[in-house]
Amino acid sequence: MPEEPAVIRAATPEDLQAVAAIYTHYVLGSVATFEETPPTVEDWHRRLADLAGRGLPFLVADLGGTVAGYAYAGPWRPKPAYRHTVEDTIYLAPGHTGKGLGRALLAPVLTGCAAAGTRQVVAVIADTGEKGSVALHQAFGFAHVGVLKAVGRKHGRWIDTVLMQRTLTPATP
Repeated sequence: MPEEPAVIRAATPEDLQAVAAIYTHYVLGSVATFEETPPTVEDWHRRLADLAGRGLPFLVADLGGTVAGYAYAGPWRPKPAYRHTVEDTIYLAPGHTGKGLGRALLAPVLTGCAAAGTRQVVAVIADTGEKGSVALHQAFGFAHVGVLKAVGRKHGRWIDTVLMQRTLTPATP
């Protein structure tokens, strides 16, 4: 029997326990994030409220009532001049990778960013030899703009990050 399609929808406070569990998996068992201590559910509540206050998207992929992944866009840097640039984030629950959920999440995140007046979207991808995230972003028009060498150390090794960027709206004077 084929798997039902995911419903991509705005994250709610009720989703944040599942979001926290997905992220904890990556914090503790991978180098996909440079976090070393998983954020609490309360931290996720603050993030959801902050992004909503900024008009930025925070979405989940809902498979029959189960959060199978999430994506959002948040500020690239805290300084005011960066206010039109965001960084996208996508994480999928174990067992739900390679099924098109990343594509299903990234498209509406970009649409939501454009609606919020975002000009640039930056992807910061841990360079671990896994090319899925790079390929996903390339498919959505992101360009490779650089590599930061050995900028993170986690699980006893140095990790590079690949930087990718996509312009959503043209520059205005």
